[in-house]
Amino acid sequence: MSKHFETESIRISPSKSNQREHSAPIYLTSSFTFESAEQARATFADEIEGNIYSRYANPNSSDLIEKVCAAEGTEDGFATASGMAAMFGSIAALLQQGDHVLAARSLFGSTHQLLTRVFPKWGITSTYGDISDFQNWDQLVQPNTKMLFIETPSNPGLEIIDLEWAGKFAAAHNLILVVDNCFASPYLQQPAKWGAHIVTHSATKYIDGQGRVLGGLILGKQDLMKEVHFFARHTGPAISPFNAWILSKSMETLGVRMDRHCSNALKVAEYFEGNSELIGVKYPFLKSHAQYQIAKKQMLQGGGVVTLNLKGGVARAQRFIDQLQMISITANLGDSRSIVTHPASTTHSKLSQEERERVGITDGLVRLSVGLEHQDDIIQDVERALEKSK
Repeated sequence: MSKHFETESIRISPSKSNQREHSAPIYLTSSFTFESAEQARATFADEIEGNIYSRYANPNSSDLIEKVCAAEGTEDGFATASGMAAMFGSIAALLQQGDHVLAARSLFGSTHQLLTRVFPKWGITSTYGDISDFQNWDQLVQPNTKMLFIETPSNPGLEIIDLEWAGKFAAAHNLILVVDNCFASPYLQQPAKWGAHIVTHSATKYIDGQGRVLGGLILGKQDLMKEVHFFARHTGPAISPFNAWILSKSMETLGVRMDRHCSNALKVAEYFEGNSELIGVKYPFLKSHAQYQIAKKQMLQGGGVVTLNLKGGVARAQRFIDQLQMISITANLGDSRSIVTHPASTTHSKLSQEERERVGITDGLVRLSVGLEHQDDIIQDVERALEKSK
């Protein structure tokens, strides 16, 4: 029986124990016992399936992976302790010294640090391409280029990359296509449908949805995931059973939560577009967005993040943030509570001024993660802060 996203996210569950539980229990155990020495040998030799050690797999992480793989349309996955562990593992497990990564310039700040400061220590180099210049990306591919790494929508600039183009480009150059799908979530976008080999998530964000736990996901094709499993098994970035249990339960409400995030965000974006105190408003499903048609093609809805570019630079942006009464000031996003962040001074502060400007992170840009509160209350809080921060 073919099921919709909302049904599978709720109904996929591990086998029941002899307690006949309706909700999956938490398996807070570091290891698993064997009925015999032969069973232990055969399990370690991969001749039979079975849990060995929670660093490798745990019923809770397996439950989470099954749900997200079904949502993303991927063959296998591994759950990590954080989103950045997933970003790191998706690259480190699949590349070696001398390899080269071609990446879209618009990346999360910590991913940028991985490519520019961490991986070069081990002989893995990278080159950035601008999404406004796709016609020249062929010239950026080097003989040792092995991977194309992108995120769409991008954090925080909300740039949209055409996944159909990316899939065809990666296939033409025999590249591993890795897509950070955090901002869209598996509900709004499935990069594997467009040719992505690996899909990553900071599950801390929309998959959790309530700002409680850290988690990451690496999902993809079976042959590549074998390398990821080997890497993760011996380097130890595994998620805790408790966090995996939380995230698996959160998947049951992802669809309904994203519907509300998206409807609220669109209303906020539409309301403030053209406001005299703003240089601009950016949201993927605003018709004024430069990649609006691409967003409509590959996303179910526009997501829960809106950016406001305030007149007056850093000083005005900080006054605006300090005048907010309801919206939280924190570096997270995807929470049930609306959140504001000033990327230039926080999440992307390690980038140079020139690097920030090249990806549209201006001094006056604020990232608004629109929560599940009533849209009128969110709008009122933003409008009041804009007025009082003049």
